[in-house]
Amino acid sequence: MGAAIDRSLNIRDLRDRTHSILPAPVLGYLEGGADDEYTLERNIAAYQDYELIPRYLVDVSSIDTRTRVLGVDVDIPLLLSPTGFSRMFHPDAELAAARAATSRGTMYCLSTVATESIETVAAAAAGPKMFQVYVLKDPGLNFEFIQRCRDAGYAALCLTVDVPAGGNRERDLRTGMVMPPTFGWRSKLSFATHPTWSLGQLKGPAFDIPNVSDRVSGYKPGLGDRLNYLFSQFDPTVTWQDAERMIDAWGGPFAIKGIMSPDDARRAVQIGASAVVVSNHGGRQLDGVPATIDCLKAIVDEVGDEIEVIIDGGIRRGTDVLKALALGATACMIGRPYVYGLACAGEAGVGRVLDIFKAEITRDLALLGCTRPNDITRDYIRYR
Repeated sequence: MGAAIDRSLNIRDLRDRTHSILPAPVLGYLEGGADDEYTLERNIAAYQDYELIPRYLVDVSSIDTRTRVLGVDVDIPLLLSPTGFSRMFHPDAELAAARAATSRGTMYCLSTVATESIETVAAAAAGPKMFQVYVLKDPGLNFEFIQRCRDAGYAALCLTVDVPAGGNRERDLRTGMVMPPTFGWRSKLSFATHPTWSLGQLKGPAFDIPNVSDRVSGYKPGLGDRLNYLFSQFDPTVTWQDAERMIDAWGGPFAIKGIMSPDDARRAVQIGASAVVVSNHGGRQLDGVPATIDCLKAIVDEVGDEIEVIIDGGIRRGTDVLKALALGATACMIGRPYVYGLACAGEAGVGRVLDIFKAEITRDLALLGCTRPNDITRDYIRYR
């Protein structure tokens, strides 16, 4: 496995390997988007509409990829986004991702719907961590999460705001990857024909959502009760006032994820957020919205002098990171790319993803004529 990972030269190689490892329902959950998946595809394709303009005869003998985001120093301007149900992809799940982020000097964001607890991940990885929250119907649970993160030493919170309802993910409906699952014979056959994944799941820890398990009265070893409880907590009545109360209760670096408009970015500034994450949930919520890179410039122009602007969605190369930085982003986040590495080889696979990005960012900075991420300005980019 190690040799195969080392032979993976880029994120596409790891994606191709993931497609051979995961059974169809799990792969569909990872790769799918909402409706016709226009936004899912556009997130990646839109980066090709931006071109980098290098400067030459610059001393680039010493490249420093470090930056500062959400109150912590990271070795590369790239963070790991929250991804739910990570145990579906590898038995080591969130622990593998957090450890890889720590060993490569960057920040990992744990999801509310993680398969490891806030405390377990904190104990496993000493690096900077962020916890992704929702505003849930039970205010006691919201503030319980805040206190647990404070006690466990998390550096920041990230509030995801783009889920007033679930997206229409038709791949999951076709494969039966719904709750409760309704796997047909094709999906069952796919599980049977991917024995490495299936045996790994059988031998690994039981699938759970430990951050909410103690909230389900008389919960049983099965997963359904916890998921039903969690999904019942998503609140379509959430407003900016709810977000402001969470920011005040946390009292530390706080990002709002799911921002797509300058107006919403302005509201985030007004309620005291530390950062906005320009994100369309990886194309998994509302289809037909723009690619995040196409929204970035307007949001930076509106609030970039007052708040950190992070971008999520479609990043597959070091040049994508540099394009986002040139348009004013403080840093970038990746989700699917590191899950490809996780599915292929657990912690080593996530580490390989981060190594690939660091090598590309380092080389691309030199080729662009810059020595640090902060050197990149809009003079280095144009719309094709």
